[in-house]
Amino acid sequence: MNSHEDKIFTRPFFLVFGALLFSALVMYVLMSTVTEYATSMGTSATVAGLVSGIYIFGGLCSRIYSGNALERIGWRKTALIFMSIHFLSCLLYFIVDDVTLLLIVRFIHGIGFGATANAIVTIASAVLPKKRFGEAFGYFMLGTTIAVGLGPYIGGFLYDYVGSTGCFMAASIFSALALIFINFVDVSDYDPANREVETVENDAAGIEKVLEIGAIPVSLFTALTSLGYVSILSFYRLYATQVNLTAAFSWFFIIYSVVLVLSRPVAGKIQDRHGDMIVCVTGILAQSIGLFLIAFYPSTVTVFICAICAALGFGTLNSACTAIVTRNAAEHRRSYAISTFFIFCDATMGFGPALLGSFVSQTSGYAPVYFISSIITLMALPICLYSLRKNK
Repeated sequence: MNSHEDKIFTRPFFLVFGALLFSALVMYVLMSTVTEYATSMGTSATVAGLVSGIYIFGGLCSRIYSGNALERIGWRKTALIFMSIHFLSCLLYFIVDDVTLLLIVRFIHGIGFGATANAIVTIASAVLPKKRFGEAFGYFMLGTTIAVGLGPYIGGFLYDYVGSTGCFMAASIFSALALIFINFVDVSDYDPANREVETVENDAAGIEKVLEIGAIPVSLFTALTSLGYVSILSFYRLYATQVNLTAAFSWFFIIYSVVLVLSRPVAGKIQDRHGDMIVCVTGILAQSIGLFLIAFYPSTVTVFICAICAALGFGTLNSACTAIVTRNAAEHRRSYAISTFFIFCDATMGFGPALLGSFVSQTSGYAPVYFISSIITLMALPICLYSLRKNK
């Protein structure tokens, strides 16, 4: 009985992993091509960035609500409702014929995605083995890592050879698969809808009903690095065309994912043995250097270097800092700490593309996007030093 409970690769694991993988693929297939689709309608880079980022903003809005919904409505019902919104939104892309409608669909789609992601992670936290939870959760989160690598590649391939319709079709299929996978996860033993939950008085007041104050510094510097990452995600195809490096950039997210899969276990061991500082400072500096290189010296070599640096940067920081805010929060405040972390990251990824798109002009092209992103990433360093010294 105990050995079975300690197994990681069980039926529930593969179901929640599949749900995470396919829902994340929807996000990255579309986000990597939607700015190009928007510019093909004749819109500016700023508006195209907003089209990309408003999806994350919709997710931010639903993340704030979904925590309450999961406990009040129940895990299964909440997951199915928002994953259905996620799927139906994919179908709406087929009828979009102007930028205004595209913005509306992207926002609704983001609402479906944010709550969907929270529901999947919440369900996973219950069905994964408790004695090997850290290890199991690491394997589970590889679903996102794979999606980061495959999503933009699939999106770019389909957009080049089939057009936007191919991207929308792939997103619809992936979203349907995610809905099917989560439908077969048995959460009857954990779902609040199937058990009586004691009402516990919450002594939190004001902002603490939404955010964990102690998690804000770490969340803030991670959010600044996420802005650097989203600059790549949102504009890389347009920049690749400008600097004639389409072939090199097509390999960017594959290299990113391979490096992340290989480096994440190593970074975790270093973090356990030598502390948080070395992993976080290295990640910030690496990402800043990578963005600087592709801004000023775009070439196949610097694109590949930037992919490695981005994996060591936001890719590693996202996992490491989630562990930091979880570990440093009191047990009854951990859910708030995790929520705070993702709210900050979602906010910068939501508003970032529109902000960065405002630096694009006819004369400068897209290079300033990566130069500004490099500086913003570097701004995370003093906040990182302050917050991690404070946590010692």
